[in-house]
Amino acid sequence: MNHRKYRHLFSTVFGMLLFGMLTFWFGLIWEQYYADVIIAPFFRRGNWVVVLIYLVLTVLVFKAYRCSKFGYLKRSDLIYYQLIGVTIVNFITYFQISVIGRHFMPVSPLVLLTGLDFASVLLWALLVSRLYFGLFPPRRLVIVYGSAKAAELVMKMSARVDKYMICESISCAAGLREITKLLSDFEGVILCDVPAELRNDLLKYCCGHRLRAYIAPKISDILMRGGDELRLFDTPLILCRNEGLSPEQRFVKRGFDLLVSAVLLLIFSPVMLICAAAVRLEDGGPVFYRQKRLTRDGAEFEVLKFRSMIPNAEADGKAVLAADHDARITKTGNILRRFRLDELPQLINILRGEMSLVGPRPERPELTEAYAKKYPEFPYRLQVKAGLTGYAQVTGTYDTEPIDKLKMDLMYIEQYSLLLDIQILLLTLKTALFPPETNAEEFSVHHPESDHKE
Repeated sequence: MNHRKYRHLFSTVFGMLLFGMLTFWFGLIWEQYYADVIIAPFFRRGNWVVVLIYLVLTVLVFKAYRCSKFGYLKRSDLIYYQLIGVTIVNFITYFQISVIGRHFMPVSPLVLLTGLDFASVLLWALLVSRLYFGLFPPRRLVIVYGSAKAAELVMKMSARVDKYMICESISCAAGLREITKLLSDFEGVILCDVPAELRNDLLKYCCGHRLRAYIAPKISDILMRGGDELRLFDTPLILCRNEGLSPEQRFVKRGFDLLVSAVLLLIFSPVMLICAAAVRLEDGGPVFYRQKRLTRDGAEFEVLKFRSMIPNAEADGKAVLAADHDARITKTGNILRRFRLDELPQLINILRGEMSLVGPRPERPELTEAYAKKYPEFPYRLQVKAGLTGYAQVTGTYDTEPIDKLKMDLMYIEQYSLLLDIQILLLTLKTALFPPETNAEEFSVHHPESDHKE
């Protein structure tokens, strides 16, 4: 097991190999098809700079889209992210080359480049993933549990047998001595719903014996993760401001929202016109569905969606269960929901300043109140504006527990950055095209037009 310490070196070396291959193909295409046909051809160094810019752009896009985490992602996800990544890079590069050439350059060489990139990515992902998981087999783990909630975590982690092999389980009631005695035979431990004192003792034990610890965090843990270190004294302190985003972060986020939502509205306006016409023509009912939701600081606003259910689907306004094939969903509504097109009108909410591109999904006032009774920390997610998409939407599934969605929302707030927003937007594309699997046949929805995918 000693060679496990080299896995990061392995990842770095083979990541550099992938970037080298992609950059080599671009250099070849540039030299063969573009370098001599632009209006003012470069000398040698100028061509090197163009190739270097391509390399830097590829690294940035792959980092934003998590394209090189082959020891972390499933192989299918890894291939998908990398294919999307090279497509984005080559799309941007075409316009860059056109600017250099001062007119729209031929597209066919970039199409050829994309084909070469796709072939390289597929070959690289298949070979490197096989080699990686051959060298670094799944870790043998033991789970220490404090409640039945641990069973759900075991089921989720067991879906990744290529990374985690949960071999034993032990209740926290067994005590520190029995638990540490068992841990000596394993490579790591999972701590799920363990009392604070015992958890601290186990963490110290793991640190002293260099054992990995996977911890299901509590709300307080997530809030501490966003804290800042204070180095004013010889006693370490962590400052948790608990104010949401700073004024500077809100300013940057608002500017990003305005720019991107305006561009998306322009791009998707033909699609939105077609969706609106389809909704109206199917049953003659209203095009939009409006519902009161909450955004930052509990402010109410009317969220906009394309109507996907029959008019007056629930005249009494009571929440019901909606199955996969709910009879109230129209034929057009099924298509809109399948590709998340019913959410497009919320770009208008974003331009109005009622929502953001990324943030916790907006919830109804009465349901926020109900959730707050069960989870007192639920209102914490109202520290930021509601989002069109969010961390919980691209990471969770339709039937993710509300408490887990709350934790993911709070993790987003505490770890917010513009790069994180970009990552979530890119991951939303995958979620829209390939909806996550669920573990339940039915989903609880809050209203006839409340999306069970939220």
